[in-house]
Amino acid sequence: MAISVKLGVLSVALVLAIFAGTAYSRSKVITLDEDNWDVMLEQEWMVEFYAPWCPACRALEPIWNEFSTWSEELGLKVAKVDVTNSPGLSGRFIVTALPTIYHVLNGEFRQYHGSRDKESFMSFIEQQKWKTLDPIPSWKSPASFHMGATAYFFKLSQLLRAVHNRLMEEYGLPTWGSYIIFAIATIVLGAILGLVMVCVIDNIIPCKPSESQAGKRVGPSDRGDVDDLVDEEGSQSSNDERYSKSSSGAEDDEDDEDDEEEDEKSAGSAPPSPAPGTPGKARQRRARKAD
Repeated sequence: MAISVKLGVLSVALVLAIFAGTAYSRSKVITLDEDNWDVMLEQEWMVEFYAPWCPACRALEPIWNEFSTWSEELGLKVAKVDVTNSPGLSGRFIVTALPTIYHVLNGEFRQYHGSRDKESFMSFIEQQKWKTLDPIPSWKSPASFHMGATAYFFKLSQLLRAVHNRLMEEYGLPTWGSYIIFAIATIVLGAILGLVMVCVIDNIIPCKPSESQAGKRVGPSDRGDVDDLVDEEGSQSSNDERYSKSSSGAEDDEDDEDDEEEDEKSAGSAPPSPAPGTPGKARQRRARKAD
Protein backbone atom coordinates (compact mmCIF):
# COMPACT_ATOMS: atom_id res chain seq x y z
CA MET A 1 0.00 0.00 0.00
CA ALA A 2 2.76 2.39 0.95
CA ILE A 3 4.61 1.52 -2.21
CA SER A 4 1.57 2.30 -4.35
CA VAL A 5 1.11 5.68 -2.64
CA LYS A 6 4.72 6.56 -3.28
CA LEU A 7 4.39 5.52 -6.88
CA GLY A 8 1.29 7.69 -7.23
CA VAL A 9 3.06 10.72 -5.76
CA LEU A 10 6.05 10.19 -8.02
CA SER A 11 3.83 9.88 -11.07
CA VAL A 12 2.00 13.12 -10.22
CA ALA A 13 5.30 14.90 -9.66
CA LEU A 14 6.58 13.54 -12.95
CA VAL A 15 3.48 14.76 -14.78
CA LEU A 16 3.80 18.20 -13.22
CA ALA A 17 7.47 18.34 -14.11
CA ILE A 18 6.72 17.38 -17.69
CA PHE A 19 3.92 19.94 -17.84
CA ALA A 20 6.16 22.64 -16.37
CA GLY A 21 8.93 21.77 -18.80
CA THR A 22 6.50 21.94 -21.69
CA ALA A 23 5.21 25.31 -20.46
CA TYR A 24 8.74 26.66 -20.13
CA SER A 25 9.67 25.39 -23.58
CA ARG A 26 6.60 27.10 -25.10
CA SER A 27 7.01 30.26 -23.05
CA LYS A 28 6.90 33.46 -25.07
CA VAL A 29 7.72 35.85 -22.25
CA ILE A 30 9.86 38.78 -23.43
CA THR A 31 12.53 40.03 -21.06
CA LEU A 32 12.68 43.83 -20.82
CA ASP A 33 15.32 46.01 -19.20
CA GLU A 34 16.39 49.64 -19.11
CA ASP A 35 17.74 49.46 -22.65
CA ASN A 36 14.69 48.11 -24.48
CA TRP A 37 11.74 48.92 -22.18
CA ASP A 38 10.37 51.56 -24.57
CA VAL A 39 9.22 48.87 -27.03
CA MET A 40 6.15 48.47 -24.82
CA LEU A 41 5.00 51.97 -25.81
CA GLU A 42 3.59 50.46 -29.01
CA GLN A 43 0.87 47.79 -29.30
CA GLU A 44 -0.67 45.93 -26.34
CA TRP A 45 1.40 44.45 -23.51
CA MET A 46 1.10 42.72 -20.15
CA VAL A 47 4.27 43.35 -18.13
CA GLU A 48 5.25 41.77 -14.81
CA PHE A 49 7.77 43.36 -12.44
CA TYR A 50 9.40 40.73 -10.26
CA ALA A 51 12.47 39.86 -8.20
CA PRO A 52 14.15 36.43 -8.05
CA TRP A 53 14.07 36.39 -4.24
CA CYS A 54 10.31 37.13 -4.06
CA PRO A 55 8.23 34.00 -3.11
CA ALA A 56 5.05 35.35 -4.72
CA CYS A 57 6.98 36.06 -7.91
CA ARG A 58 8.31 32.49 -7.99
CA ALA A 59 4.78 31.16 -7.54
CA LEU A 60 3.52 33.32 -10.40
CA GLU A 61 6.32 32.38 -12.79
CA PRO A 62 4.81 29.15 -14.25
CA ILE A 63 1.38 30.78 -14.58
CA TRP A 64 2.90 33.76 -16.34
CA ASN A 65 4.81 31.50 -18.71
CA GLU A 66 1.64 29.56 -19.54
CA PHE A 67 -0.28 32.80 -20.07
CA SER A 68 2.38 33.94 -22.53
CA THR A 69 1.66 30.92 -24.75
CA TRP A 70 -1.71 32.51 -25.56
CA SER A 71 -0.22 35.85 -26.50
CA GLU A 72 -0.68 35.34 -30.25
CA GLU A 73 -4.31 34.31 -29.88
CA LEU A 74 -4.99 37.28 -27.62
CA GLY A 75 -3.11 39.71 -29.88
CA LEU A 76 -0.73 41.05 -27.23
CA LYS A 77 2.77 40.55 -25.90
CA VAL A 78 3.72 39.24 -22.46
CA ALA A 79 6.90 40.52 -20.80
CA LYS A 80 8.71 40.61 -17.47
CA VAL A 81 11.19 42.98 -15.80
CA ASP A 82 13.70 41.99 -13.12
CA VAL A 83 13.80 44.99 -10.78
CA THR A 84 17.11 43.85 -9.27
CA ASN A 85 18.80 44.25 -12.66
CA SER A 86 16.76 47.30 -13.72
CA PRO A 87 16.28 49.53 -10.65
CA GLY A 88 15.60 52.51 -12.89
CA LEU A 89 12.46 50.87 -14.23
CA SER A 90 11.18 50.16 -10.73
CA GLY A 91 11.47 53.90 -10.06
CA ARG A 92 9.97 54.86 -13.41
CA PHE A 93 6.90 52.65 -12.81
CA ILE A 94 6.79 53.34 -9.02
CA VAL A 95 6.90 49.65 -8.14
CA THR A 96 6.13 49.41 -4.41
CA ALA A 97 5.06 45.76 -4.23
CA LEU A 98 6.07 42.53 -5.95
CA PRO A 99 4.88 41.19 -8.23
CA THR A 100 3.39 44.24 -9.98
CA ILE A 101 1.58 43.80 -13.30
CA TYR A 102 0.87 46.57 -15.82
CA HIS A 103 -1.37 46.58 -18.87
CA VAL A 104 0.02 48.84 -21.60
CA LEU A 105 -1.83 49.87 -24.74
CA ASN A 106 -0.06 52.27 -27.13
CA GLY A 107 1.69 54.11 -24.32
CA GLU A 108 -1.34 54.15 -21.98
CA PHE A 109 -0.60 52.44 -18.66
CA ARG A 110 -2.99 50.69 -16.25
CA GLN A 111 -2.08 48.65 -13.19
CA TYR A 112 -3.63 45.19 -12.90
CA HIS A 113 -5.15 44.34 -9.51
CA GLY A 114 -7.06 41.11 -10.31
CA SER A 115 -6.41 37.48 -9.50
CA ARG A 116 -3.09 35.98 -10.53
CA ASP A 117 -4.20 32.98 -12.54
CA LYS A 118 -4.29 32.27 -16.23
CA GLU A 119 -8.08 32.45 -16.58
CA SER A 120 -8.21 35.87 -14.92
CA PHE A 121 -5.43 37.17 -17.15
CA MET A 122 -7.16 35.89 -20.29
CA SER A 123 -10.59 37.25 -19.37
CA PHE A 124 -8.99 40.59 -18.51
CA ILE A 125 -7.80 40.81 -22.12
CA GLU A 126 -10.62 39.05 -23.97
CA GLN A 127 -13.43 40.93 -22.22
CA GLN A 128 -11.42 44.18 -22.22
CA LYS A 129 -11.84 44.60 -18.50
CA TRP A 130 -8.92 47.00 -18.60
CA LYS A 131 -11.34 49.66 -19.86
CA THR A 132 -12.88 49.79 -16.38
CA LEU A 133 -9.55 50.90 -14.91
CA ASP A 134 -8.39 54.50 -14.94
CA PRO A 135 -5.13 54.99 -16.82
CA ILE A 136 -2.08 56.31 -15.04
CA PRO A 137 -2.27 60.16 -15.12
CA SER A 138 0.14 62.00 -17.36
CA TRP A 139 2.17 63.43 -14.48
CA LYS A 140 2.87 59.86 -13.29
CA SER A 141 3.26 58.32 -16.72
CA PRO A 142 6.44 56.20 -16.98
CA ALA A 143 7.09 57.76 -20.38
CA SER A 144 7.17 61.33 -19.01
CA PHE A 145 10.37 63.34 -18.60
CA HIS A 146 10.22 63.72 -14.82
CA MET A 147 9.64 59.99 -14.31
CA GLY A 148 12.72 59.43 -16.43
CA ALA A 149 14.62 61.70 -14.02
CA THR A 150 13.21 59.63 -11.15
CA ALA A 151 14.60 56.52 -12.82
CA TYR A 152 18.08 58.05 -12.84
CA PHE A 153 17.79 58.82 -9.13
CA PHE A 154 16.88 55.19 -8.45
CA LYS A 155 19.90 54.05 -10.45
CA LEU A 156 22.06 56.46 -8.48
CA SER A 157 20.72 55.11 -5.20
CA GLN A 158 21.58 51.56 -6.25
CA LEU A 159 25.07 52.68 -7.21
CA LEU A 160 25.57 54.40 -3.86
CA ARG A 161 24.37 51.29 -2.05
CA ALA A 162 26.87 49.18 -3.97
CA VAL A 163 29.67 51.60 -3.07
CA HIS A 164 28.56 51.56 0.58
CA ASN A 165 28.62 47.76 0.70
CA ARG A 166 32.01 47.66 -0.97
CA LEU A 167 33.50 50.14 1.50
CA MET A 168 32.34 48.01 4.41
CA GLU A 169 33.05 44.55 2.99
CA GLU A 170 36.28 45.04 1.04
CA TYR A 171 37.89 47.94 2.90
CA GLY A 172 36.56 47.15 6.36
CA LEU A 173 35.19 50.62 7.07
CA PRO A 174 32.57 50.91 9.81
CA THR A 175 29.10 52.10 8.94
CA TRP A 176 29.66 55.57 10.41
CA GLY A 177 32.90 55.93 8.42
CA SER A 178 31.03 55.25 5.18
CA TYR A 179 28.34 57.76 6.16
CA ILE A 180 30.99 60.43 6.83
CA ILE A 181 32.51 59.88 3.39
CA PHE A 182 29.09 60.22 1.76
CA ALA A 183 28.34 63.37 3.79
CA ILE A 184 31.60 65.05 2.72
CA ALA A 185 31.00 64.07 -0.91
CA THR A 186 27.47 65.47 -0.72
CA ILE A 187 28.70 68.83 0.66
CA VAL A 188 31.41 69.14 -1.99
CA LEU A 189 29.09 68.24 -4.85
CA GLY A 190 26.43 70.62 -3.51
CA ALA A 191 28.93 73.50 -3.40
CA ILE A 192 30.10 72.79 -6.95
CA LEU A 193 26.54 72.53 -8.21
CA GLY A 194 25.59 75.80 -6.49
CA LEU A 195 28.57 77.59 -8.04
CA VAL A 196 27.67 76.31 -11.48
CA MET A 197 24.05 77.45 -11.07
CA VAL A 198 25.14 80.94 -9.97
CA CYS A 199 27.43 81.27 -12.99
CA VAL A 200 24.69 80.12 -15.35
CA ILE A 201 22.14 82.53 -13.86
CA ASP A 202 24.60 85.46 -14.06
CA ASN A 203 25.21 84.74 -17.73
CA ILE A 204 21.54 84.34 -18.56
CA ILE A 205 20.18 87.20 -16.41
CA PRO A 206 22.95 89.79 -15.80
CA CYS A 207 22.49 92.13 -12.82
CA LYS A 208 21.59 95.79 -13.50
CA PRO A 209 24.33 98.17 -12.30
CA SER A 210 23.41 100.61 -9.52
CA GLU A 211 23.40 104.39 -10.04
CA SER A 212 26.64 104.88 -8.09
CA GLN A 213 28.38 102.22 -10.19
CA ALA A 214 26.99 103.75 -13.35
CA GLY A 215 28.44 107.14 -12.31
CA LYS A 216 31.82 105.64 -11.53
CA ARG A 217 31.98 103.83 -14.85
CA VAL A 218 31.68 106.98 -16.99
CA GLY A 219 34.43 106.74 -19.60
CA PRO A 220 36.24 109.44 -21.61
CA SER A 221 33.67 109.33 -24.38
CA ASP A 222 30.85 109.73 -21.85
CA ARG A 223 32.65 112.70 -20.27
CA GLY A 224 32.94 114.32 -23.70
CA ASP A 225 29.22 113.90 -24.24
CA VAL A 226 28.54 115.48 -20.84
CA ASP A 227 30.84 118.46 -21.67
CA ASP A 228 29.10 118.94 -25.01
CA LEU A 229 25.77 118.96 -23.25
CA VAL A 230 27.00 121.57 -20.75
CA ASP A 231 28.37 123.75 -23.58
CA GLU A 232 25.08 123.57 -25.42
CA GLU A 233 23.18 124.58 -22.30
CA GLY A 234 25.62 127.49 -21.68
CA SER A 235 25.34 128.77 -25.23
CA GLN A 236 21.58 128.54 -25.04
CA SER A 237 21.50 130.56 -21.80
CA SER A 238 23.87 133.22 -23.24
CA ASN A 239 21.68 133.54 -26.33
CA ASP A 240 18.66 134.01 -24.09
CA GLU A 241 20.45 136.76 -22.15
CA ARG A 242 21.46 138.55 -25.35
CA TYR A 243 17.96 138.36 -26.66
CA SER A 244 16.54 139.80 -23.45
CA LYS A 245 19.12 142.64 -23.47
CA SER A 246 18.45 143.51 -27.11
CA SER A 247 14.70 143.54 -26.56
CA SER A 248 15.08 145.78 -23.47
CA GLY A 249 17.40 148.15 -25.42
CA ALA A 250 14.87 148.43 -28.21
CA GLU A 251 12.18 149.34 -25.72
CA ASP A 252 14.46 152.06 -24.24
CA ASP A 253 15.06 153.53 -27.71
CA GLU A 254 11.34 153.63 -28.38
CA ASP A 255 10.76 155.41 -25.06
CA ASP A 256 13.43 158.01 -25.89
CA GLU A 257 11.89 158.67 -29.28
CA ASP A 258 8.47 159.16 -27.68
CA ASP A 259 9.94 161.61 -25.17
CA GLU A 260 11.63 163.65 -27.90
CA GLU A 261 8.44 163.86 -29.92
CA GLU A 262 6.49 165.06 -26.89
CA ASP A 263 9.17 167.66 -26.11
CA GLU A 264 9.01 169.02 -29.64
CA LYS A 265 5.23 169.31 -29.49
CA SER A 266 5.30 171.05 -26.16
CA ALA A 267 7.98 173.46 -27.41
CA GLY A 268 5.89 174.47 -30.45
CA SER A 269 2.74 175.16 -28.47
CA ALA A 270 4.35 176.77 -25.39
CA PRO A 271 4.57 180.64 -25.03
CA PRO A 272 7.88 182.34 -25.77
CA SER A 273 10.44 181.87 -23.15
CA PRO A 274 11.08 184.84 -20.91
CA ALA A 275 14.08 187.02 -21.30
CA PRO A 276 17.23 186.16 -19.58
CA GLY A 277 17.16 187.12 -16.03
CA THR A 278 13.41 186.92 -15.92
CA PRO A 279 12.37 184.37 -13.47
CA GLY A 280 10.35 181.63 -14.92
CA LYS A 281 9.42 178.12 -14.37
CA ALA A 282 11.96 175.68 -15.50
CA ARG A 283 10.69 173.05 -17.88
CA GLN A 284 10.47 169.82 -16.10
CA ARG A 285 11.53 166.67 -18.00
CA ARG A 286 8.99 163.99 -17.94
CA ALA A 287 10.02 160.90 -16.11
CA ARG A 288 11.13 157.99 -18.23
CA LYS A 289 8.87 155.11 -18.39
CA ALA A 290 9.88 152.22 -16.36
CA ASP A 291 11.43 149.43 -18.30
